[in-house]
Amino acid sequence: MSHYFTNDINLKHNVDKKNVVINGKEFTFFTDNGVFSKKGLDFGTRTLLESLPEDLKGDILDFGCGYGPIGIYLKKSYDCEVDMLDINERSVSLAKKNADLNNAEVNIFLSDIYSNVNKKYDYIVTNPPIRVGKQILYKILFDAKDYLKENGKIYLVINKDQGAKSLMKDLANSYKVSLVNKNKGFFIICAEK
Repeated sequence: MSHYFTNDINLKHNVDKKNVVINGKEFTFFTDNGVFSKKGLDFGTRTLLESLPEDLKGDILDFGCGYGPIGIYLKKSYDCEVDMLDINERSVSLAKKNADLNNAEVNIFLSDIYSNVNKKYDYIVTNPPIRVGKQILYKILFDAKDYLKENGKIYLVINKDQGAKSLMKDLANSYKVSLVNKNKGFFIICAEK
């Protein structure tokens, strides 16, 4: 089986169009095989987006953007500049198509973790790729500190069954950590630099 964090050029396409309402705003997204949550907006991402504070502004990075729902929602909902990255070429291609479809002016690019990131952000918002394993997941979250401005924050979602409590404890060694919301086992965590 191909994972959404790999580039499987042999994977057959099966593009689908999904209409989604997030916080009363309507969006349309193309999805495809080989990207995270192909069937539409997943519950964890929805919970994350619905739990964000109303005053986000500045420079925001959508890490592991997939087909783009987080970054596109952020751009359409806040006074911000949004960069979106993913390691998966198919995801980046779909995110660009979806940004155009939803009239969202965002910057989308390929990057292996932070290899192509050359600036600092006020916020990093992510539904991180849990299936990459703990070592890479922790690299993503702890190296994020180098790409956050002073007092910058990461907002992320993780399921209780995927180690949310231990992750919060570990993040507290490097960040000021708070639990923003809990919904059906999904933890929305804020980690402040």
